[in-house]
This record gives sequence, structure tokens and C-alpha cells, in this order.
Amino acid sequence: MNAYRDPESLSPGERWTIAVTVMFGAFMAVMDTSVVNVSMAHMMGSFGADLSSITWVATSYSIAEIIMVTMSGWWSSLIGRKTLYLASFAIFTIGSILCGTATTFEQMICYRILQGIGGGALIPVSQAILRETFPPQQQGMAMAIYGMGVVLAPALGPTLGGWLTDVYGWPWVFFINVPVCILAMMLTSRFVHDPPYLRRGVQSIDWLGIIFLTVCLTGMQIILERGQEENWFESNQIIVGTIITVASFVGLIVWELRHPAPVVNLRVLKDRNLTLGSTMGLIFGISLFGTTFILPQFTQQLLGYPAFESGMALAPRAITLLLMMPIAGWLYQRIGAKPLVLGGIFFIVWSYYDLMQLNLNAGIADLILPLLIMGVGMPFMFVPLSTVSLSSISRSDVTDASSIYTLSRRVGGNIGYALVATLLDSRIQVHRVYMGEHINSFNAATEAFRNTLINALRSLGIDPLDASHLSIGMLENILRRQTTMLAYNDISFICGAMFLVLIPLVFFLPSRKKILAIAARK
Repeated sequence: MNAYRDPESLSPGERWTIAVTVMFGAFMAVMDTSVVNVSMAHMMGSFGADLSSITWVATSYSIAEIIMVTMSGWWSSLIGRKTLYLASFAIFTIGSILCGTATTFEQMICYRILQGIGGGALIPVSQAILRETFPPQQQGMAMAIYGMGVVLAPALGPTLGGWLTDVYGWPWVFFINVPVCILAMMLTSRFVHDPPYLRRGVQSIDWLGIIFLTVCLTGMQIILERGQEENWFESNQIIVGTIITVASFVGLIVWELRHPAPVVNLRVLKDRNLTLGSTMGLIFGISLFGTTFILPQFTQQLLGYPAFESGMALAPRAITLLLMMPIAGWLYQRIGAKPLVLGGIFFIVWSYYDLMQLNLNAGIADLILPLLIMGVGMPFMFVPLSTVSLSSISRSDVTDASSIYTLSRRVGGNIGYALVATLLDSRIQVHRVYMGEHINSFNAATEAFRNTLINALRSLGIDPLDASHLSIGMLENILRRQTTMLAYNDISFICGAMFLVLIPLVFFLPSRKKILAIAARK
């Protein structure tokens, strides 16, 4: 029996109960993308894996998750959205338990794939449910609740993961999911129901579409994850992978646009607002996940912080995100998308400008202000983009559209990881070449500094010859640290510049009045 009720007939308490319920799903699925990053060093010791291998703990989850994100609309039609949501929670919970009990590297990879299959559908289905639970005039607040799960999770993930790893051990990074998932499943069973207009059934199973999709997304993920390690297109493996990925992507587009029951409903991209929101969401994902990856690397490699303190570097942004999401939802309902997104871009660019000023003497205190500013800007972008993207989509296509929008942000996140890793190495080399030209035996300042080091070492009782050799090593270490710091500053500059490029697109966003008019006609 379907107990679905029109959003207008729901009490505020019922709406917010559903909102919190589905926020659990989005939060847990997104957080498990980043929560393991600070635990990988510990897993390497447990499984006897090297650095190249252990990254598959993150890659395997991402591949499975992103495939299921894209197929969520199709699965909703096949088995029903509520059934898909509950099944996804169950699979995610089982996968989490198994990951925490894994004793071999092979087991961990298999269990992470299972966990990713469960987590993928939770994200777009959460957004679709929220979209239908709140009436048009409250859509901004609905997306603010959704954003508290989706945007807060990658910001909070490293902090929580670092604390759990340091205090209880890495298995608790996975075990912590279990009680939250069980509670969410209970609430879903009680309060969430499929609407009568939800498209049900498929004319035929799109096997070729599934194959194209799996090959395309798997290839893309592997290329982005492994490209830097393999020197990108200097590797035959990357070249072949790129050819296969591009061919499967073209095949997917051509096939899905012709199939009567496509596994990915690309036809929804005819909607301008969805296409615009997804494009801007791609850049947003690059920034959010790129900084989530690079800041812990900066604090651990250059500042020497342990896992928990490294994760705590992102805590100011996480706290501000949590506080500002409802405010962004409230503002959206009153001033609309354009001024809010422009304000978000301003704050984010400001934060990256401050991050560009960091040096090797920086501490946690120096990170607080720019991350607080970024935490203000991100909700101002996320809430209006998430709302506008689905504003003119028909109710029956909401899950499909949410999948596409989620996919754009996740692909942006994957690009963000690959981009910052590539930029870091390349910019280190550029700065090393430039600085190396001035650090040699013919440079008076260099020789004076080296003599100072030698005298300091000799005063400690070190042999003159050994002191000379050690001074060279110390100069090399200083050069490495300085070039790495400059590379991090360059990354902040590039990320900020990407947001400036988005400014012309803001003026194509629909006004609040137009969105309400569209909702009234639906």
C-alpha cells in the first residue's frame, strides 16, 4: 500500500523527518569517498600493500559508486525508488561491516566495491526525495538540508577518519556507518513513499548501455587515478585506456539517445537549467574535492601534522558549512539564485587568495580564516545550483536528472583529485628549475648560507668533511620544501581562477520569480 501524500499536506514535522532521513543517506555515501584517505597509511601496514596498490581502496569504491549514481533513475523505474533506497542502505551497511573485518587486500577491494554499489544510489535518490517532499517555495531550504549531507561529508571526512584511525584503528572508519545506516533504514521504511507519478517498469533491459556505461566510467576513473603515476600520455596503458574510454563514451551517447528505456536518460539534458547547473557543479566538485585532498597533504607533508590534526585542518570549513547551509536556503527563498551564486564565487575566490599567501611558517591558525571564508561561499553556490538544476524537470524525470547532476559533481571531484596531483608535481618541477638556477657554488648568498650551516654543524662536533656533505643535503631539503610550498600556492591560484570563469554563466540562471512560475505550471 502506497501511503504517499502531497507535499502541501505534510506537516512541518513530517517534512523535516523525511529531510533528516534522506540526509543520512547522502552524507554516509559521500563521506566514505574521502574518510579513508587519512587511513591508507595504516591499511598499508595491515595488508602489506604498497602506496600504488592501497589507493585502490578509494578507487574501487569510487568506480562502483559513480556507476550506480548514473544508473539510479533506471533502477528506480525497475524496482521502485523506495525499494532501491532501502536496498542501497542494506548493501552499504553490509559492505561497511565486511570492510571493517577484511583481513586481506583482495577482500578489502571486493568489499569496497560492494559498499560503493550500495552508496551510489543514495546520493541522487536523496535529492529526488527531498525535491518532492517540500513545496516550491521551500525548495531552497530542502536543498540546504541535502547540501548539509553532500557538501559537509567530504569536508568532515578527513577529520573524522583521522580521529577514528588514531584512537580506535582504521576498521572503525567503516564500523561507524552501521548504526547510522540502521537508523536511516528504519526511518525510511516509516516515512518515505513512492509518488504515484514515478515512472515504473522498463520496456527492456539495456544491456549494451550498461556495458558502455561501465567501461566508460571505469576507464575514466582509472585514467584520472593512475594518470599522474604513469606520466599520463607517455604511458601506452593510459593511451589505450583513453581511447577505450572515449569510444565507449561516444557509443553510450549514441545508443542511449536511441534506446526506448535507456539506462542513462540523457534526454533530460535538453533542459537548460539542468545543463547549466551541472556544468557549474562540475567546477564546484573540482574545488571541493581538490581542496579536501590537497590540504591534508599540505599539513602532513610540509607541516608534519599527524592524521587527526591533518584532518582537523578542514574542521573550520566543515563547521561553517554546517551553519551556513540553512542560511543559504533562507536567502535563496528571498533573493533567488543569481546574487547568491555571485556572492558564493566572491567568498570562494577570496579564500583561495588567502590560501595563496601561506608559507612554511603557517600553522592551523593561518588556515582557519580562509577555510571559514570558503565555508561561507560554498553553501551560497551549492544551494541555488542544486535547486535551479531540477527546477524545470518534470516530476517523473526528477531521479534521472538528479543522477546527472550528481554525476557532474562526482566527475568534478575525480578531476579535482587528478588535477591537483598533476599540478603539484609539475609546478614543483617548474619552481625547482627556477630556484635551482640561483642555488649553486657561484652564488655568493648560497655559499654564505652553506658556510653558516657548516659552522653550525662543526660546532656540534661533526667532522668538517661530513659537515660539508650534510650542508648540501640540508640545502636540498630546504629547496624541496620551498618549491613544494610554491606549488601549493599555485594550485590555490588556479582553483580560484576557475571560479572567476563561472561568472558569465551566473547571468543565465533563471530568476526566482521564473522558477516559481515554472513550479506552478507543473
